[in-house]
This record gives sequence, structure tokens and C-alpha cells, in this order.
Amino acid sequence: MAEKFLSLVPQHDMIKFGKNGSLVITAAVKLARAKTGRKLIAFPSDHPFYSYDDWFIGKTPCDAGIPEENKLLSVSFKGCDLTSLKALFEKYPNEIACVISEPERSTCYNCSCSMKPSEFLHKAIELCHQYGTLFIQDEMITGFKSHFPGTISKYNTSPDMATWGKGIANGFSFCALTGKKEIMEYGGIKRTGEPKVFLVSTTHGGETHAIAAGLATIEVFENEPVIEHNHKIGDYFINGVNQIVSSRNLQKHLQLTGFNWSVGLAVKNAKGEPDMFLRTLFMQEMIRRGILYQGILSPCYSHTIDDIDWMLSAFDESCEVLQRGIDEGYEKYLVGDEIKPVFRKYN
Repeated sequence: MAEKFLSLVPQHDMIKFGKNGSLVITAAVKLARAKTGRKLIAFPSDHPFYSYDDWFIGKTPCDAGIPEENKLLSVSFKGCDLTSLKALFEKYPNEIACVISEPERSTCYNCSCSMKPSEFLHKAIELCHQYGTLFIQDEMITGFKSHFPGTISKYNTSPDMATWGKGIANGFSFCALTGKKEIMEYGGIKRTGEPKVFLVSTTHGGETHAIAAGLATIEVFENEPVIEHNHKIGDYFINGVNQIVSSRNLQKHLQLTGFNWSVGLAVKNAKGEPDMFLRTLFMQEMIRRGILYQGILSPCYSHTIDDIDWMLSAFDESCEVLQRGIDEGYEKYLVGDEIKPVFRKYN
């Protein structure tokens, strides 16, 4: 697996396996601190999630149980904004060990960013190196979805490290950290006489059937048009939703986000604000029609046009109930409590 996976990522020399995304991302953070001798971790404040570890969660509303001093070890900037990132380097000179960023985000679908993802990535990596900082490209969501193997090849970037998971083993518990040798070797045992980085140790780390699943997944991606199929499915869904929303004059209330490999849905009220009550009502009606839908479609190779047609039919019917909820009040139609954001201060 090490040889096979690295053959897909010629920018990198070494790989470390893991069982979940938070684990390999925090491993990358450890290596960055060991390599640079610095403490601070920088990430975009407008990205949803990187790790359940203190360095990230401490910067969210769900910060109970995390010491205040731990929260001070992370800093943030505005995603895709090079000026904001540069200001961070100037505010914390010689303190930032690494910058971690998702290469493509759902908000970039209708983004007002001055830079496209490719331009930002290349310039951000260059800027990091100017300040002696490492750049970690988080392919946890984009890997095996936006491109094969990911945006690292799509945009021809050369980050110091990259993190991988979710789709790389078709849902099995397999994640990976890849990187350049001069950084990754800090997590090994060959640097005799130097401080050892305790990188990753997990109870089920020696389990191997997920590695077999990963190898089988790569083989399918190499020999069949998985990416093309999935993007086609996403495009078909996007076109269908847009037609439904337009025909029902719900453009102010239902707006697509994301990409054809991960299509999100924003549900808004009359003020144009995201509305959890209306969102819950819409999800409820989709479930009534046999579609377990939380507002995200991640196309799979097993999806067919018939599957999406069934989903679109449920979407159209759910729009009718949503309109009634908007006109008459969601309370008349909503069963149970509203959906709540994951990152909130109180339960």
C-alpha cells in the first residue's frame, strides 16, 4: 500500500497509515512542530472541521473541557485570503509551525474570494516557506472525489504534507498522511540520538483489511471511469435541483453549494438567513419519501441516473411542503425538534 499510494503522489516520499482523519491530521501537526521547533498552528476560521483534538476544537464554540492555554496554541485566518494569512505571519513572527487548509470548500461554490483555489494554494505554500512555515494540504474530503488522487494532482501543488481519508478505501477505516522525507522522518526511528516524536499509536492500528480495501479501491479508480461518473451524477443532480427550485420560485430559499463531487444545500428564510427550522422541515419531508438526506449529496460509483431521478422526485414534492411551511409557518408541519449546528456552546 505504501508503494502504491505514493506512486499516486509523486510530490511525497513517505506515508503513515491511520484509522481516522483527526488522527493523521494531528500527526501532521506534531511533525510540523518537531521540524520547525514552533508551537502555533494556523487554519482558516471559516472551515468546518479538522480534528477533534484540542488544537482545533479549542477554537470552536465546543471548547468545554479544554484548558485555556491549549486554545492559545492555534490561530486562524480567512480562507482563500492571502492578505489575511500574511497578516497572521506578521502578527506572530517565527511562531507558526504550519498552516493547514482544505484545498476546496463548499463555500467556494458561490465564493467572493479574490483567488481561485489553485492560485491560493500555490501562493500560500510559497508564502509559508518564506516565513519558515510548513503547509499541510487536507485532502480528507477532496481525495478521490474532486480528482484522482485529489487536488494535489488537479492543481499540481507540492505541499509539505497531505492528509487523506474518507473515500480512499471506499468507506473502510483507512486514512493516511503523506509528506516529504525530511519532515516525515521525524516520526520514524532512524534519527539516532535525536528526540523521538510519538506520532501515532492506536488500539486497532494493526488491523489490515482496510488496507486491502484501499488497494482494491485504487485498482477500481485506475481502471474504471469513477471520477467521470461521479461528476456526471453530481451535474445531473445540480441541473435537476435548479430546475425544480426555479419552477417553484424558491431561489431565495434553496441554494446549492459545493461542487459536482459534493453538492450541498442551503435552506434560508424570507430574510435570506440560514434557517434550521425550515431546513429540518425539508429533511423531514425527504425522509418521508424514502430519502435519508441531510443536505449533502456525495455521488458514488454505484449511483445511477434512476437513483437521482427518484431523489429529485422526492425533492420536488418536499419543496411543496416547504413552501407551505414558509407561507403558513413551519410549526404546522414540523414534527420534533429542529436540527442544531454541531459547533454550538450549549446542548
